[in-house]
Amino acid sequence: MAGTGTGWVEGVTVLATLALVVGAVLLHYEALTVIGRLLKTRVLHHRVKILALVFALITVHVLDIALFAVGYLALSLEPGFGTILPSGRMNFADFAYFSAITYTTVGYGDFVPTGAIRFVCGVEALAGFVLITWSASFMFIEMQRYWGRD
Repeated sequence: MAGTGTGWVEGVTVLATLALVVGAVLLHYEALTVIGRLLKTRVLHHRVKILALVFALITVHVLDIALFAVGYLALSLEPGFGTILPSGRMNFADFAYFSAITYTTVGYGDFVPTGAIRFVCGVEALAGFVLITWSASFMFIEMQRYWGRD
């Protein structure tokens, strides 16, 4: 990669980002598959199914956020990847918070990424937007099936 302006840090950052996105999408896909199957059972009342769906989707998003937080934590172990300011001793809860505000595209601005890790942040925001939209579409379809059955 010499002479192109990109180094090993950028290459590893792109590969790590790709792994995180693939992991989040596969997690989401498998979770929606399981949730969809469970909703088809006749054991639960349709109101309980909708509530279970909402809580299950929130849980899946929290797991997606945690996955990205682990990625930030791993990349932060090597200073060459950049940091998330205000830098200092960040624990997993800090990375999870930063991941949550990035995933949901809220971005309060109290934490600011620097260096190559910014790429992960930008892609996480895009992935979060897509996964949240996917969940909303899934919920809409399921609610159409059960809504107003009283």
